Amino acid sequence: MAARSPRSGMDIRLRWWAVALPAAAFAALVMLLVSGTGAEAAPGEERQHLGQLLQQVGDVWLP
Repeated sequence: MAARSPRSGMDIRLRWWAVALPAAAFAALVMLLVSGTGAEAAPGEERQHLGQLLQQVGDVWLP
């Protein structure tokens, strides 16, 4: 049986999804940053929605 010669470097293989998923997530975040300027809420509604959300969370966690 022939002896194998030692390899000089590491042989690392990535699966396809190990590269594709982070690349897709990065692309989605860049698209959100680029196109996110069109949706703006009315000035007084932001706090009203936040108050409603906090009220619902409080109702769920504190019966």
